[in-house]
Amino acid sequence: MSSNQLYPVHYRFVDADGVKVFYREAGNPDLPTLLLLHGYPSSSHQFRDLIPLLSDRFHLIAPDLPGFGFTEVPEVRRYTYSFDALGNTLTAFVDALALKRYALYIFDYGAPSGLRLALAYPDRVTGLISQNGNAYLEGLGEAWQPIQQYWAQPTAENRQTVHDNVLNLAGTRWQYLHGVSDETLVAPEGYMLDTLLMERPGNKDIQLDLFLDYANNLTRYPAFQQFFRDRQLPTLVIWGKHDPFFIPPGAEAYQRDNPDAQVELLDTGHFALETHAAYIAQRIKEVIGGHANFMADFAE
Repeated sequence: MSSNQLYPVHYRFVDADGVKVFYREAGNPDLPTLLLLHGYPSSSHQFRDLIPLLSDRFHLIAPDLPGFGFTEVPEVRRYTYSFDALGNTLTAFVDALALKRYALYIFDYGAPSGLRLALAYPDRVTGLISQNGNAYLEGLGEAWQPIQQYWAQPTAENRQTVHDNVLNLAGTRWQYLHGVSDETLVAPEGYMLDTLLMERPGNKDIQLDLFLDYANNLTRYPAFQQFFRDRQLPTLVIWGKHDPFFIPPGAEAYQRDNPDAQVELLDTGHFALETHAAYIAQRIKEVIGGHANFMADFAE
């Protein structure tokens, strides 16, 4: 298939870690694999524009994390919704698909989940794209304040405050539109789908549990940073600079541990793919797909 032709996107399930994981797949499996890891409150749906733009150069896999999208967690699994658990499920997921080499695209919740996968299998990771995927304390913005109060005092009152301010259409829409200069570029089905799926029975409690557990990610930051130092991977850090949750110092900090990391700040918000998918795809092809070490590592 020539480079100007697009591969179709397949929508699949696989059993992993006692979970029926939904994922999107496109591209030639003989090409380098790029594992796309979504964030809150979205799913693999957030990559709907990016996948076709990369399918001529990569084999693309985009799973829905437990608690998100169309992944199904059986009641009998008694799943504990924590970032350790999400990392364990991702580890089982790549094993179920027999993925032995992959670059990682990490965003929002996909960062602490995917970097746990990276720590489990460090030699499998061939490259890194961090799009508002935080791994540094200085990357946490003021929008975290209500959740940080919940970390400090996990009372029923603070849990309810987070519930009322965040877990609704207004809160989700705000995350999509805040900091976006041209809101007509943001498709409303993104935040509408996220809101609809959040209304499933029990899902808001799942999200509140993950908000509380996010504090444990901060204790893992040093291990994530050591991974960056040890591996020195081809790295693209591409960031919506108006993101109120993960602010630009978190992007710039990557160069502290990997001086060759390419860092770019885009004039958009948290969900940069909603406005800049074509540009991000081109930069992935240039920085990751065009990197000699990446291609050599894939060829091993």
